[in-house]
Amino acid sequence: MTLRYPRPLRPGDRVGVTSPSAGVARELRGRLDVAIKEIEARGYEVVVGRCMDGSTHLSAPAAERAAELTGMLTDPVIRAVVPPWGGELAIDLLPLLDFEAIGRAEPTWVVGYSDMSTIITPLTLLTGVATVHGNNLMDTPYRAPEGLSSWLDIVAAPQGEPFAQTPPGRYRSGGYDDWTADPGIRQFTLDAEGGWTRLDGDGDVDVEGWLIGGCIETLGPLAGTRYLDTSRLAGDEPQLVYVEACEDNAFTICRHLHGMRLAGFFDRAAAVLVGRTHAPDSPALTQHEAVLDALGPLGVPIVADVECGHVAPFLPLVNGARGRVVHTAARSGIVQTLGRP
Repeated sequence: MTLRYPRPLRPGDRVGVTSPSAGVARELRGRLDVAIKEIEARGYEVVVGRCMDGSTHLSAPAAERAAELTGMLTDPVIRAVVPPWGGELAIDLLPLLDFEAIGRAEPTWVVGYSDMSTIITPLTLLTGVATVHGNNLMDTPYRAPEGLSSWLDIVAAPQGEPFAQTPPGRYRSGGYDDWTADPGIRQFTLDAEGGWTRLDGDGDVDVEGWLIGGCIETLGPLAGTRYLDTSRLAGDEPQLVYVEACEDNAFTICRHLHGMRLAGFFDRAAAVLVGRTHAPDSPALTQHEAVLDALGPLGVPIVADVECGHVAPFLPLVNGARGRVVHTAARSGIVQTLGRP
């Protein structure tokens, strides 16, 4: 498969907003307005789709959501698409999306995480178009701490030029900000200290590969299907696979990861990155132990507590980028390049 990268965004470009999964409740529209203005402040035009209803768990019927997303991704004027957030059941879109038409169109950036992994990871694997696993629209107003980037920085970055991110050493210990009471909040509450953790043993990590991954709870059900066939990505070359748990307990996460491994999702992994999580441990199994139980047999470095999950702050990763991960006693970080260095 030939990997393709959407061109960098420029002032005047159009950004589409649609909700492939959950919409936005009326009481949170203030936050949505703040987030849209953040994009407009970069010089972009924002167009909001019709699939945005937040009165139930889905923004619109599946056929309407699929048609709107396909339309935005095949519209030559729209250069990026970002949802307000994830949700629960984006899986119902997969058989309805026109991946062939999307693959023929000029590549468009698609951004998101959580349930958006259900869309962006298959999109990269089926069409070869790079996608951004990063902060969603409603998170966009937050200022990235030193060492990290916003998705807005990445989609505007020149192709072929490496960009680095390093862990800030602080994270949010729990809970979420009240966007109803304060829709304009822009500062993360990072009240706990902690860096990356190697789970499989000691020693330095310095490994390269093509990035692919996403949310365990939403990708697990796709294991073994054409939507999660990582063998399509860059042939037999090594991959840097990242995974992160949202809310399932350690036993459920362990089962998901075992299933993904047995289905071949990690077959080309040169290393595995695991996002920091607030998902609960089980009485006899922690989240870290769950990862080791399922992925230890791979025999590759496993680095946990990476800022690529549901715990703020956010370290965006590009599905289809070339990555180099370094983790030593002195430093940790990842360098990504859109294409070969």
